[in-house]
Amino acid sequence: MKTTALIMAGGRGERFWPRSRKNLPKQFLSLTDDGKTMIQLTVERIRPLVELEDIYIATNENYKGLVLEQLPGLPQQNVLCEPVGRNTAPCIGLGAVHIAKKYEDEDAVMLVLPSDHLIKRNDVFANTLRAAVDVAMAGDNLVTVGITPNYPETGYGYIRYNKEIRQSESYAVDRFVEKPDLETAKQYLAEGTYLWNSGMFVWKLSTILKNFAKYLPETAAGLEKIRAAVGTPQEDAVLQEVFPGFASESIDYGIMEKAENIFILPGDFGWDDVGSWLAVGRIRKADEQNNVIVGNVVSVNSRDCVIQGGEKLIAAVGLEDMIVVDTEDATLICAKNSAGEIKKVLEHLRSSGRNQYI
Repeated sequence: MKTTALIMAGGRGERFWPRSRKNLPKQFLSLTDDGKTMIQLTVERIRPLVELEDIYIATNENYKGLVLEQLPGLPQQNVLCEPVGRNTAPCIGLGAVHIAKKYEDEDAVMLVLPSDHLIKRNDVFANTLRAAVDVAMAGDNLVTVGITPNYPETGYGYIRYNKEIRQSESYAVDRFVEKPDLETAKQYLAEGTYLWNSGMFVWKLSTILKNFAKYLPETAAGLEKIRAAVGTPQEDAVLQEVFPGFASESIDYGIMEKAENIFILPGDFGWDDVGSWLAVGRIRKADEQNNVIVGNVVSVNSRDCVIQGGEKLIAAVGLEDMIVVDTEDATLICAKNSAGEIKKVLEHLRSSGRNQYI
């Protein structure tokens, strides 16, 4: 049975400003010590399971050139450009109908992965996905991969599973829950039946398309119009006409929270969602003062900082728990405990008409 993949790469990565910009968002940046970009690493880690010709990238037209530049060998027709952002359900649906049309095989398996996560143990990750594929092939199962939590994180959604109902290496999902407060997160951790929601999914094409028809029938009808036009001269015109009319809905809310036969595999492979500059402190090597430094930097009596620059000299004196990111036209200076508020900078730039910095 054919195994395919859809990698979602349309995000803007605003919490990585000022390096992540409208024309070069986070998934196309190198944030690790090996120099590879996020999307390159994502493709690399699934290559033991999926041939390059069977990998699809969902993005927008502005990033098509970046995708093809960073992923040489990827067929041009495998870059699916959304006319507008409509959240993950329409994005996944678009990938599903394209793949189904290409292979004329709705029993093909589809992996769905974000483009901007990091994995430390690629071999364990690949084995986890192989197990997920087996569960997906065993029936009309919707399979997700959850991350085994090791601290009470309040920034992630959680998934509760039932230890008593198993299928192979997976467990039946009881419910999806929103981001908790700290006390609730501690309770989830102590209970031992909650996993972080990673946004990674595995299913047969036939299974996800049935669920679109059942739970998102209007979107499903539009997707069938797009599917019929794939490979014809009308393909782009139909996409431009139909896709913007889709409701903006996440796959979690639109399908996963309502569907049956949902299973989850616990993942313990060194996952990081790289959600903000704080993640750089976790994924890059630090010096003796626990500073993560890139570029032409002199650090004096500074500790626990993330400092990213280029050729211009940055002198950091007496800094602690700070983020400093310097680019050609903008510099970020931020306390680590305020990293979540970087988006407010962009809101201010938009409202003041300084879009050249976004």
